[in-house]
Amino acid sequence: MNAKRLLTRAFTAAVVALGFSAGAARATDLTLCWAAWDPANALVELSKEYEAQSGNTMHFEFVPWTSFADRMLNELNSGGKLCDLMIGDSQWIGGAAENGQYIKLNDFFDANAIKMDDFIPATVVGYSEWPKNTPNYWALPAFGDVVGWTYRKDWFARPELQAEFKAKYGHDLAVPATFDELKQIAEFFQNRDIDGKKVYGVSIYTERGSEGITMGVMDVLYSYGFKYDNPDKPYDMEGFVNSDNAVKGLEFYKSLYDCCVPPGSSNGYMTEGVDAFKSGQVALQMNFAFTWPGFNTDANVGGDRTGYFANPAGPNGDKFAQLGGQGISVVSASDKQEAALTYIKWFAQPSVQAKWWKLGGYSALRAVVEDPGFATSQPYAQTFLDSMAIVKDFWAEPSYATLMQSSQKWFHDYVVAGHGTAKQALDGLVADWHATFEEEGKY
Repeated sequence: MNAKRLLTRAFTAAVVALGFSAGAARATDLTLCWAAWDPANALVELSKEYEAQSGNTMHFEFVPWTSFADRMLNELNSGGKLCDLMIGDSQWIGGAAENGQYIKLNDFFDANAIKMDDFIPATVVGYSEWPKNTPNYWALPAFGDVVGWTYRKDWFARPELQAEFKAKYGHDLAVPATFDELKQIAEFFQNRDIDGKKVYGVSIYTERGSEGITMGVMDVLYSYGFKYDNPDKPYDMEGFVNSDNAVKGLEFYKSLYDCCVPPGSSNGYMTEGVDAFKSGQVALQMNFAFTWPGFNTDANVGGDRTGYFANPAGPNGDKFAQLGGQGISVVSASDKQEAALTYIKWFAQPSVQAKWWKLGGYSALRAVVEDPGFATSQPYAQTFLDSMAIVKDFWAEPSYATLMQSSQKWFHDYVVAGHGTAKQALDGLVADWHATFEEEGKY
């Protein structure tokens, strides 16, 4: 255990009995760092209650998603003092824990009766734990998120389209049960005229620069049987990352891209998907659940015009989805850790979490999502629950950024640029990932 971690442990032990009122006696300016998106705006509104109760003043540093990882990982790696609190991506947890960039929260949680059993299990594993599946916590689950789908419910309901679709495919035009059915729907709408406007089948992730195409491809590959490594031999990837079923999944993703996306879709991620759907370009759209509140209230696609569904099944009936979302951590380089911990204590309260959901944040607290009224509280609430029940996540290793760069390259080169075969892409990915882990001494 390095000296920095010893100091962090000692500090945490010293404040285990921290009370909210104690923090309120010393007004402090705190800066919370996160991505620039709609939930961040909701958090600003929610945090006004914390400011009123604590006397502390909240400042916010929000960075667009396309540069979020670069900006904030640089901040953590350099020991910068900009951020007192960090809502960092789920994949960062391993590096932040092992490099002493977040303080460990176990003692603080114990002293303040914050129980990880009170949160959705997948979010605890995904956002808080390192090593995974051990009771070592570096964050409080802050924002549950997952990749799912929206569709033009009003288009699906048109009798003439229903009749034409059934005549062609032999089943109803409805929420797809399988990825094959999803592709049929995308093909059906591709280049179709709807209300005098040409529309397209589907918007999927293709972005090259940060994480976009990896999040999209993995969202499909999981249900095709992809595994990151041998369950019985960690970091043994041959035959798992590049299995026959994984190859079929990657081929499917490329076929969906080739047949059914709008023109100019070679580098699109969350924002581009939102724009395509709100502007009426596509019948189906892949995107994280955080986008759903905005669709529900949109002037063009809101209300009953939009429907929501969780990932359909792969060819063998498996159903999984790519985890998104983040946990909130206290940055170890901060000089204001005691005050920052009062924010986490406040945020963990059930009453605050319930308000978080109402404002557009996706609470991971079971008391909120398991409330009898939750599933019907919004048109997308049940889909959120269904999706969070089937999540998997990308590597959360300290070498996350290098692993992500490799997958971005191989996936984009094959799916969008059309270089090589799916098997060659996954073989290349295995080689790159193996080299990364070998450099880390995993073998």
